Amino acid sequence: MARALYEWLWQHEFWLPPGITWEDMQESEDIHYPKPRDLLLSIPFALILVALRCAFERAIALPLSTKLGVRDKQRPKAQPNPVLETFYSSHCKNPKEDELITLAQQCDLPVRKVERWFRRRRNMDRPSLSKKFCEACWRFTFYITSFLTGLAVLYDKPWLWDHRECWTGYPQQPLLPSLFWYYMLELSFYWSLVFTLPFDVKRKDFKEQIVHHAATIFLISFSYCANYIRIGTLVLVIHDASDCFLEPTKIFNYMKWKKTCDTLFMIFSAVFLVSRLVIYPYTVLYNTYYYSMEIFQPFFGYYFVNTLLIILQLLHVFWSCLIIHMVYKFILQGTMEKDMRSDTEESDKDEEMFREKEQNGITCFSNVSSNSYVQRNGSEPPRSRAHLTNGHLKDR
Repeated sequence: MARALYEWLWQHEFWLPPGITWEDMQESEDIHYPKPRDLLLSIPFALILVALRCAFERAIALPLSTKLGVRDKQRPKAQPNPVLETFYSSHCKNPKEDELITLAQQCDLPVRKVERWFRRRRNMDRPSLSKKFCEACWRFTFYITSFLTGLAVLYDKPWLWDHRECWTGYPQQPLLPSLFWYYMLELSFYWSLVFTLPFDVKRKDFKEQIVHHAATIFLISFSYCANYIRIGTLVLVIHDASDCFLEPTKIFNYMKWKKTCDTLFMIFSAVFLVSRLVIYPYTVLYNTYYYSMEIFQPFFGYYFVNTLLIILQLLHVFWSCLIIHMVYKFILQGTMEKDMRSDTEESDKDEEMFREKEQNGITCFSNVSSNSYVQRNGSEPPRSRAHLTNGHLKDR
């Protein structure tokens, strides 16, 4: 059965244009074509990149963050509580009011203390500023390296300047060593991102990032097997161009160099919008959809690679909407809004306000919290409430 599946998967109708078979792709002493088994090399290379990243962050990025004044915020720790920890780990990290009340009764604690425990526990799981700085440094180092590598590999290639050259002689286009190693570098990096997903900083577009990594890995792998390497190299260079500005924007943001951060963000926005919404559709999508038809008729590989490219374009549109919104806020307010992809750390300002009012003999609760306050001595909950000027209870 395995052999039958193998033979079905590698039918030339799937991978090659009509009229071309695998016999036409035979290698000689001077001509080499992409081999699917070559992609297996990306796995050990990805593990090497993960190890290199760990060494880079520990030996270079972390000491650099200290010298540049990046300081982690001191976060109050949640006190050990087996009941709350079990609920946090197995049920929900942000319980609703009725769940808070139930947990307060189980632990014989005030509702506000249970709520504060969950707030602090969530903050404990959030990445530190130094971790974000180290991750941004590593990605910036890779992106600038891969972008310059891509330019060095492609600057003398005809398809960089004339996009129709992507299809000249296709699919019988020999694989150059420089293109092979460039492909392995990029594919290994995206595999390394998949391997480190559980440990990397999780942002609000985490699911979109997973889709992006999966589509990119499939796209690189399929384009290699089907010898779409020329168009693939254009995709890689276009993507790396804007990322070279994104990561230093984050770095200066963590360093609190606001003006530099704002300037880089505007540069990044311009490069991203132009490269992903203008250059990418024309250079890549239009190229693969129309120019390729001048050489061959549609086949499975044609539809599949265009589907993956369109998925990437949809992600480009999604991120472009976020960027345009941030640019709009920047123009109106004169300051860059916090990264909408980042998770906001919860502060204890409300708790500090509570303490100040408590010292003055005033206790502030929400409706549900007040009615469900659990006191150790079993007495009635306090009746006093602090009101806002509009007559509503203060929202914690």
